Amino acid sequence: MSINSAMLAGVTGLVSNSSALAAISDNIANVNTVGYKRSQANFQTLVTSRATGASYAAGGVTAQTRRFITTQGLPTQTTSSTDLSISGQGFFTVTEKAEDLQASDVRSFTRAGSFQLDSLGYLRNDAGLYLQGWVVDDEGIINTDPSDITRLKSINVSSVGGAAEQTTRATVNANLQSSQALSADVGVYDATTNSMAMYDPDLGTGVRPDFSIQVPVSDSKGGKRTVQVDFLKSANPNEWFAEIRAVPASDVETGAGLVNGQLATGLVVFTPDGRLDNTATTLFPDPGNPILTFGASADGAPGAGAFKWDTGLGVGAQEIRLDLGGAAGGLTQFDSQSLVQSVATNGTAFGNLTNIEIDDQGFVTAIFDNGISRQIAQVAVATFPNADGLIPVSGNAYRVSQQSGTYNFKTPGSGGAGFITPSTLEASTVDLSSEFTGLITTQRAYSASSKIITTADQMLEELLNIKR
Repeated sequence: MSINSAMLAGVTGLVSNSSALAAISDNIANVNTVGYKRSQANFQTLVTSRATGASYAAGGVTAQTRRFITTQGLPTQTTSSTDLSISGQGFFTVTEKAEDLQASDVRSFTRAGSFQLDSLGYLRNDAGLYLQGWVVDDEGIINTDPSDITRLKSINVSSVGGAAEQTTRATVNANLQSSQALSADVGVYDATTNSMAMYDPDLGTGVRPDFSIQVPVSDSKGGKRTVQVDFLKSANPNEWFAEIRAVPASDVETGAGLVNGQLATGLVVFTPDGRLDNTATTLFPDPGNPILTFGASADGAPGAGAFKWDTGLGVGAQEIRLDLGGAAGGLTQFDSQSLVQSVATNGTAFGNLTNIEIDDQGFVTAIFDNGISRQIAQVAVATFPNADGLIPVSGNAYRVSQQSGTYNFKTPGSGGAGFITPSTLEASTVDLSSEFTGLITTQRAYSASSKIITTADQMLEELLNIKR
């Protein structure tokens, strides 16, 4: 009967508008949820086989809820370096547990990038989901794999301890005064038996240097060591005796020909215009490659002319390029006061972890208070053929469905994946003005559907009254 179909159509209107109200309610409730994607109930008609002809039967309406997952929210600036958003397409890959992940464990995908460190050092968002990425291997290399989900690991920074780097290069920018008066002891100077390294004013031994330059270096453990270069003007023009030694001398063990911590001895020669003459300088066997080679503490006794770190230090072998002529200016001999303009070295002492930074390529970098930075992982971005087909789950995350297609893992900014934007969060895509407007129209539609039922009920009551 047409009256019954009208009543049933009214019921479908109530049900469909209830679904629309539920979608709007979810939207309004999540207006401040990071990375939330608004949903919308789309209506479509239900048509019966008797929808034409003299006797019309109403079909009603049904509602299909659609979530606009690919719509991107506005990025909002934050003060946390671990807050992340994706500028473009893609999702963060997350898991519900941080460790011992198996291929069968569920992976979810989210745009909610409010990550922070938990008590174990893992990056976890507000929903308790752990961020996945490609972790650096033992050789410091990050191997990415776009298809193997088991290669993804939970990103952890607690395993990154302190860091130190040994010195491998030092450059000196200094001047030796060309008019320096000759020392009274220059005639008795001998690099082996009466050297500058032996100088002790209290004991009256050795020869006092005319000028000294100290170069701070770091050993393989980040320990602070000092290499000193001593100069004594020779009786020959533009020529200086030079010794390189460790201070204190007990830091090294030396072979025959080297005494009191000496590392190298020879002459430093200058051209008439005051520039270092590498061809005549004999401080290093190869002036073009001025390398100081320290043996490891664990090595045996050094041979003639060689040296190693003291056994008690327990440090590794080390090569330091001591460049006297490579800096801007380098070592010069002008008729002005002997002074050191600068001494530049690489290498750092031991440092502690102070911060975690993530760049637009998704590289997670540990920053230490000694200036060292070390990459520890790269965030993976997952893309889908049809992201709107993903299934929403609690925690503002999604899972794969038949409609979405399978995932593809990509490095940020490659293959259509968006870039990572650090210190930002993606805002909800909910527009309150649109939702409140939809709330009003849905309420009116629900009331109208209920009116259909009451009207049909009155007509049925009139029909029953005919019998009376």
